Amino acid sequence: MAAKKNLLSDKAYEMYKQGMKLVDIAAQLGCSPATVRTWKNRNKWDEGGSETFQKKRETKRNVSAKKKKVEISVEDGTRETLQNNALTPEQQMFCIYYSRTFNATQSYLNAFQCNYDTANAEGYKLLVKPCVRAEIERLKEIKRQQIVASADDIVELQMRIAFGDIGMALGFGQDDMELKDGSTVKVNVMRLKESDQVDTQLIQSVIEGKGGVSITMKDSQKAIDWLTKYFLMHPESKYRAEYEKRKAEKEGGDTPEYESDGFMEALQGDVATTFEGEDIVET
Repeated sequence: MAAKKNLLSDKAYEMYKQGMKLVDIAAQLGCSPATVRTWKNRNKWDEGGSETFQKKRETKRNVSAKKKKVEISVEDGTRETLQNNALTPEQQMFCIYYSRTFNATQSYLNAFQCNYDTANAEGYKLLVKPCVRAEIERLKEIKRQQIVASADDIVELQMRIAFGDIGMALGFGQDDMELKDGSTVKVNVMRLKESDQVDTQLIQSVIEGKGGVSITMKDSQKAIDWLTKYFLMHPESKYRAEYEKRKAEKEGGDTPEYESDGFMEALQGDVATTFEGEDIVET
């Protein structure tokens, strides 16, 4: 079975063919120049080079210089892994692959570019090596911190959905429109707000069709149902008082007397920073 190629090495090779220097490639990929140099020598990037190849590189260099560089996110801890001098370049890549796949054999194949039998035999041995195991645990912990949302985060999001309003996304009313004969008439108009002025987590969809633009907000009743069940199980929640108050206002009933904890005021201060770019958590 043929070994799979190192994806980062392939990316580095494409950047090298475009005329980038090794130090620039390393900075772009978030790894050390020594690692890129190892890939270059091992895979013989320059072998068989010709004048035609050099001209192609020169052309691609000119084209790529005009393109905006794409920054690769390394906030998942891989930058530190690639700078861990206690590991060889292959071991560094093994840790990165394993933290994403949890497959020792496949990770060994990708990192060492060997045959399947070797990877199957050596992958587990490398996995239990103390320095490798410690690095993998560090990467896994970073991943857990990034994907786990606290109960408070979810409650805040559901509160915003439950009591959100279409007016947060658009404005509507009437404007004067001048006719050909110079007279004016009132016409209905709708103005969408700029996306950076809208809490987009409250929006389910925006569709532009022949009849214009339609906006669907996320289901506020579903959020209210979720919050009701949550507060029944967690009556001590610091958000319960604000929820009961807002729910009573929405239903037009009497508003219970609760001392404000400042929650909604805090949300109104900067709702866009909470769960930016994430979807609602369905329960």
